[in-house]
Amino acid sequence: MTVELSELSRWIAVRQSEGRHVAVSADAAERARLSERFDIVRVDSLDAEVTLGKDGAAITANGTLRARIVQSCAVSGEDLEVAIDEPLRLRFVPEGEASDEEIELEADELDEIPFTGDRFDLGEAIAQSLALAIDPFLTGPEAERVRREVGLAEPERENPFAALKGLKR
Repeated sequence: MTVELSELSRWIAVRQSEGRHVAVSADAAERARLSERFDIVRVDSLDAEVTLGKDGAAITANGTLRARIVQSCAVSGEDLEVAIDEPLRLRFVPEGEASDEEIELEADELDEIPFTGDRFDLGEAIAQSLALAIDPFLTGPEAERVRREVGLAEPERENPFAALKGLKR
């Protein structure tokens, strides 16, 4: 069996998980690989603390994800420092027991993550949680100025379809 490793692999044995408190901190190399994976400037810190529990064959992980990242403004490209502080509520389910049905989760419901065998990768789940916490459309203080400079603030002025609108009359 070949296991593909994540940039932040932290394998946990199912039989040793119940009641266990786990702290995960990404080292410099892991943070560099995660910033490349998520196409952000850098990950300055990534820490998570979770308490594991059992729910039948499933393993629950409840805790907190904290990170400091630098990402580019979606408009100006300037570097923006971002602090992330998110609750983690995960549920690792043996493959075959996970639901294949697409459902909409409420905010307080757990994400189900299938695993195979007798262990699961808590680190990869934390990495994916970080990815979901990153705002892909984050804008900084220079965004409005850049929008005006390139004509995005006044769509009628630079919009190539504005001329077509005049033909309608």
